[in-house]
Amino acid sequence: MPVAYSNVYLQSAGMFLPGSPVDNAGMDAYVAPLNRISGRIKQRILAENGIQQRYYAIDGAGQTVFSNTQMAAGAITETLALAGKTLADVGYLSSGSSGGDALMPGFASMIQGEMAAPPMETLSVHGVCAASVGAMQAAAMAVESGAHSLALSVASEMPSRLFKRSRFAAQDYNTDFDAHFLRWMLSDGAGAVLLGGPKALPQANGLRLKLKWTHQRSFAGDYPVCMQLGLTPDRSKSHLDFPAWGDAEAAGALSLRQDIRLLPHLFDVCIHEYADLAHKGWVPERGIDHFLCHYSSERFIPVVDDLLGKAQLSIPRERWWSNLAWRGNTGAASIFIMMSEFLQKEGKRLKAGDTVLCFIPESGRFTAGYMLWEVELNTPVNQALQANFPHKIAASETIANDALPDVSTIAAPHDPATAPQQLAPLLTELASIWQDYRSNVWRTPLLRRIRTRELQSGDYVRWMSHWIPQVREGSLWMREGAASLTGDYATLASLIDL
Repeated sequence: MPVAYSNVYLQSAGMFLPGSPVDNAGMDAYVAPLNRISGRIKQRILAENGIQQRYYAIDGAGQTVFSNTQMAAGAITETLALAGKTLADVGYLSSGSSGGDALMPGFASMIQGEMAAPPMETLSVHGVCAASVGAMQAAAMAVESGAHSLALSVASEMPSRLFKRSRFAAQDYNTDFDAHFLRWMLSDGAGAVLLGGPKALPQANGLRLKLKWTHQRSFAGDYPVCMQLGLTPDRSKSHLDFPAWGDAEAAGALSLRQDIRLLPHLFDVCIHEYADLAHKGWVPERGIDHFLCHYSSERFIPVVDDLLGKAQLSIPRERWWSNLAWRGNTGAASIFIMMSEFLQKEGKRLKAGDTVLCFIPESGRFTAGYMLWEVELNTPVNQALQANFPHKIAASETIANDALPDVSTIAAPHDPATAPQQLAPLLTELASIWQDYRSNVWRTPLLRRIRTRELQSGDYVRWMSHWIPQVREGSLWMREGAASLTGDYATLASLIDL
């Protein structure tokens, strides 16, 4: 279930992007194609992802200009300045990243040291894109509990160091597509948010953002690794298992990889999870006013849009906002950078009562992350602490006289877009049921043997011995059920094709 808040407000959001923006033509000075095939991959990927410029914390010679820690510190500095605060005012710091400059200690500790910050509570969340959600959720809970009056959460990524041409020398440039792919997708940057209680600073027009809830859920038990660094291409061996780092690099264990064949499943999983949240009442029935969607490529916009539509949860495209085209994909930092720029550019358009939904899908091993904010007038504290956002929004209005919709208009289950409006709540509920069913099936012994290529003929025979009787019994039950449908319900029998 999501974590709900009644006492957490956004004080400010800042970002740090290193150097000058780099356009597509200028990328080769930082991330050079490895060979002719690599060049063609670059053209194909850039044509699809919609990114026009990005930022790198390395120079043309591959030397580090800003470390990951320094970028995080830069984002924090801007965030504190926007709120008129200093590090001495903050008692909690959480960080989210796929990796700092050192394997240990934790990234948050390194940031604290870099800034010579006073003693404080810290937390380092290690992951990929949704690491920012985990870090911010921890910071929000620190404020909500009353343990800290102000809490900082920062996310920073620096993948450019992995993409230098020299990194692939040990492999003689014979790098597979999965390793080529992310070289043209990811870039560097950092973002941060400062959270506090109801005495928050007003945003544009005397408004402020209240955090309603955060939610993250991992599906690592349902799907194989999609994005990884540190394993061989077949994921059978860790880089730590090799005699020397050079051997690990030659085997491709130090190349950042993305299995693009799995990516379409990520959005399917995440939208089903969102449908489940809506069914349980966590999404306002009137819809979302501003949608900040972290997608790695513009190619996935119609995918997300279509899935939301099928779940009867469409968000009009004019309400979507993204800065992917001119800031690039900065992994865990993306959503904080997006929030910072959204408030700078669109803050004046916000009005009291508006909702802002942040959606963060993570492809590492499939995690769905969400944050819901609501715009409030910056009223006195006693008025601001009104009834908390209900955990269960009122259900849809009951159909008049409890009448069923005309059964002749019921669409097939696989085509919710053409179903009557009255069926929208049911279809949303079925989507969440399907999510749980699919997850449970994925972990059955039979599916596990199929995934690990251990399936034997005996396994198949045992499965059939259970499956065939169930089909026979189920078919008999369905015939009897269809035969019992008469009168107003007779039309339903025609939908059962036996």
